[in-house]
Amino acid sequence: MEVVKTGVLLTVMTVLFVWIGGMIGGQMGMLAAFVIAVGMNFWSYFNSDKMVLKNYNAVEVSENQAKGLYDMVRRLSEKAGTPMPKVYIIPDHVPNAFATGRNHSNAAVAVTEGLLKILNDNEVEGVLAHEMSHVKNYDILIGTIAATMAGAIAMLANFGSMFGRGSGSRPNPIVMLALIFLAPMAASIVQMAVSRNREFMADEGASKLTGHPEWLQSALTKLDNYSRGHHVMRDATPATAHMFIINPFSGKDVSFKALFSTHPKTEDRLARLEKLK
Repeated sequence: MEVVKTGVLLTVMTVLFVWIGGMIGGQMGMLAAFVIAVGMNFWSYFNSDKMVLKNYNAVEVSENQAKGLYDMVRRLSEKAGTPMPKVYIIPDHVPNAFATGRNHSNAAVAVTEGLLKILNDNEVEGVLAHEMSHVKNYDILIGTIAATMAGAIAMLANFGSMFGRGSGSRPNPIVMLALIFLAPMAASIVQMAVSRNREFMADEGASKLTGHPEWLQSALTKLDNYSRGHHVMRDATPATAHMFIINPFSGKDVSFKALFSTHPKTEDRLARLEKLK
């Protein structure tokens, strides 16, 4: 079922991209946008995980280098019924974590040095269980591709606002305003919907894997409190913020963009976990 949902959401993003292309350049614009969308999906499928890990300077670790962390991931992957993912540590003092990859066999789990310092073993396992639930449900694929498509839609809309429909005709100012404001907003809403629902699902999945929802509750409380201290990861980008267990910009997210946060409120997540006890 999750694979079907992923296909539907990617189709929605592609249709939105093609629609914007049509608004900008008519039939030729639609065709060009469709080709670009297919190309981006193909590229993202094979390379987006590598780009994300590289952006955060993540370092792959072996069992000998981080035995406790490695053992947790291996134990959780066995419970989830998925292959052992690669394990990475991000050299950043801000506590956070994410999972990426195109499928179960090419997955990776990354945690920051800060997370390993402020959380105890049970809390770390709760976070890892959350990320392994993302892996199991194929959230890691849709998350990375949705980020790529959303960024491209915003770029295409900005391009359209500058050049209009072409062919010597003057652009319709109403259409151009719609492209400037509505298209990027629509892409953000799609991306937000993908992330928010799946964060709740991953929290529930983590509780089932560990049998201890209170572990994740405690971890989320600590991570949220830390982020509210206006600590932001050094290399964090808006395009990848939805991938993390806690929004890396939550400490600064006080603008209009807060309406389109990629994460549900931590209070709501804690409340749902409480019901699972």
